[in-house]
Amino acid sequence: MTSLLRGRRAATAVALTAAAALAFTPQALAAAFDVNFDCSGDSPVGEQQFSLQQSADVTAPETVSPGGTLDIVIDPAVNTVPSEVNGFTVQQIEGIDLKIPIPENSTFVSADLEGGSGLGENEPTLTVDGDIATLHLDGPIAGGAEFELPTVTAHLTAGESGTIETKLYGTSYDDPGLTFTAVVSSIIGDIEVPSGCFPNPNPILTTTTIG
Repeated sequence: MTSLLRGRRAATAVALTAAAALAFTPQALAAAFDVNFDCSGDSPVGEQQFSLQQSADVTAPETVSPGGTLDIVIDPAVNTVPSEVNGFTVQQIEGIDLKIPIPENSTFVSADLEGGSGLGENEPTLTVDGDIATLHLDGPIAGGAEFELPTVTAHLTAGESGTIETKLYGTSYDDPGLTFTAVVSSIIGDIEVPSGCFPNPNPILTTTTIG
């Protein structure tokens, strides 16, 4: 009986220790977002305004220690290139750039790209210039085709205080966060339409508190 009680006490102690460790371990928080992009295309027959949508799951820790490391994961959902915009048939899109700011109160260390499909022959790339990371896709992606952007995992170092907020880039047609060239059919033949988009609204995707 004594041995049995000791075993139960030991098991209880282990369970309480595990629960305490879990309670004080920063937990990753995931949220799903449907981001709307307002877009403007510069075509030979005039400006073309349209919208695009992209869903994604975004994950980041709730807290991080000052100077600690953290990962922010952006996992885009499968999407479809529009087959028609404003009466024009979309043949393909190419030269796609999506900008992601490096959050304030953090320092970029490195990033990983994983997965993705239907993006063309060349692998996606991620480059960082200053406080902006740019996901680039050569394409082409045909109009009406399904595609999936790669999952981006950004490895960051936290600052000394404050919060680390994940957002997308872009405030207007003149300051876009998403750019690409669309090839569309028109009465004058196939034309290239350079396009710029910005997230509207541009929600805060994740918030990590330093402390």
